[in-house]
Amino acid sequence: MAKTALVVGASGIVGSATAALLVERGWTVHGLARRPGAQAGVQPVAADLQDADETASALRSLNPDAVFITTWLRQDSEAENIRVNAAMVRNLLDRLPKPSGPRHVALVTGLKHYLGPFEAYGRGTLPQTPFREEQGRLDVENFYYAQEDEVFAAAARDGFSWSVHRPHTVIGLAVGNAMNMGTTLAVYATICRETGRPFTFPGSAAQWSGLTDMTDADQLARHLLWATETTAAHDQAFNVVNGDVFRWQWMWSRLAAWFGIDAAPFDGTVRPLEQQMADDAALWRDIAERDGLAEPDLTRLASPWHTDADLGRPIEVVADMSKSRRLGFTGYQRTDDAFFALFDRLRDARLIP
Repeated sequence: MAKTALVVGASGIVGSATAALLVERGWTVHGLARRPGAQAGVQPVAADLQDADETASALRSLNPDAVFITTWLRQDSEAENIRVNAAMVRNLLDRLPKPSGPRHVALVTGLKHYLGPFEAYGRGTLPQTPFREEQGRLDVENFYYAQEDEVFAAAARDGFSWSVHRPHTVIGLAVGNAMNMGTTLAVYATICRETGRPFTFPGSAAQWSGLTDMTDADQLARHLLWATETTAAHDQAFNVVNGDVFRWQWMWSRLAAWFGIDAAPFDGTVRPLEQQMADDAALWRDIAERDGLAEPDLTRLASPWHTDADLGRPIEVVADMSKSRRLGFTGYQRTDDAFFALFDRLRDARLIP
């Protein structure tokens, strides 16, 4: 019989990629979201995880072999991030019917495990790079830690295995996602081409010249499934990145070339996208109307604040993946190819002209 999966956050960048891979591999897939979209082969489950009773009602007939938690809700403070996102994981695992057989729960967090929450992002005493899983938690409140603790507590109570996955910035397709560098840069490049503005790197000198890496959503989906199906990977936390490293001073001109524009010279000045794109909503609506695009609302496509947070970091950020390699995960994805594939998908979906 086909295995059954519950993908939580199925409409997001990671959730949609994970659901698609599971369907391809023959799983029966239930996709949970507050407002589920149509996705081939995925059975929609509508629930707000902040509502315990609604969650219980939505999940009462499910008995999944695997649960993939790929969602979070951004709040105004880290204290609220902890309260809301821990409650969502707790409501999910408390209201899901107890497993009648082996079950695996995979939680997606990220490198803020090592860098700290947005309120203290990249500041203070941080672990040395490349980040390794054995480096302990920072002495700071962090909603990723709270989410982990909810998974650990439920696993101890209900006897399921778990894995935690820590990607770097994720490249993938989703609309309305709060952390979406790939689409943000595609929209920014489109606006620069439209207006003749310089395509200017918005971040820090450290990010421009230092080594970095990223995580393609399909690579992350493969990693989630690998950990679910590999006993040696159970009850473990893993970094997951594409497997290559690059410098933005090299990548930036490659992204520009895809859009047929020149990359502006970088003079070391931080020029945040949140400021550069602050007045572009009306312009994007005009472009969308003229070119028949599917999404005229700029805020549904671009998340400049998050791209600024990543590209403005004052330190080099690289994640070590040798733990996964030692246990047999061999997935690899060139990051420039991941960007180009995303841009092709955005164009095919009429999200950029």
